Amino acid sequence: MAEERFDIYDEQLRHMGTATRTETHARGHWHRTFHCWLTRREGNRRFVRFQLRQAGKDTNPGCYDITAAGHLAAGETMREAIRELEEELGVSAEFEQLIPLGQIREEAGGEVNGALFIDREISDVFALVCETPLTELRLQPEEVAGVYEADLDELIAMFEGSLTEAAAIGVELSDADGRPVPAQRVVKAGQFVPRDPSYYVSVLRKLYGCT
Repeated sequence: MAEERFDIYDEQLRHMGTATRTETHARGHWHRTFHCWLTRREGNRRFVRFQLRQAGKDTNPGCYDITAAGHLAAGETMREAIRELEEELGVSAEFEQLIPLGQIREEAGGEVNGALFIDREISDVFALVCETPLTELRLQPEEVAGVYEADLDELIAMFEGSLTEAAAIGVELSDADGRPVPAQRVVKAGQFVPRDPSYYVSVLRKLYGCT
């Protein structure tokens, strides 16, 4: 199977061509990604959903993360990247339903399978108001081990440091047959994909305005 290719860019977001995933991360090329946070309101409370990355992932295995996210393949538009919702969570939505939350740039480095990598991502961030029950989500086994929901106020307070942890309920794939089963978790900020805490706080605060 051919390795996936990404469009790559310079610092000014000028298109430079394409490169394989391996080349992109080995040389630190800027490339584009899609982030989408699922949220819903219940009375006066707002909730946000997040996923648990599979333990077999090459980067940040077993960490909590954005509800759905992924790289744009070479030639793919941000509108087409909404496929990540269907692939990872089984959620069908139109691009027009997404609420733009801004664009961010992130740089990270590390080692994967003994090789150094530099990850430079330009990410368009969206929200989706989603009332689909957690038990009706269809998780992609290769990518997602579970999806959880927490009170938005509590999660923001956790990332700001005024709470040490937050309670979450959700579903996760069972080891026995791979089917989603109900689950409860107590999560901490340090268990999420390492990012500047301001990313989580600023994005989550913007969810208050989603209707």
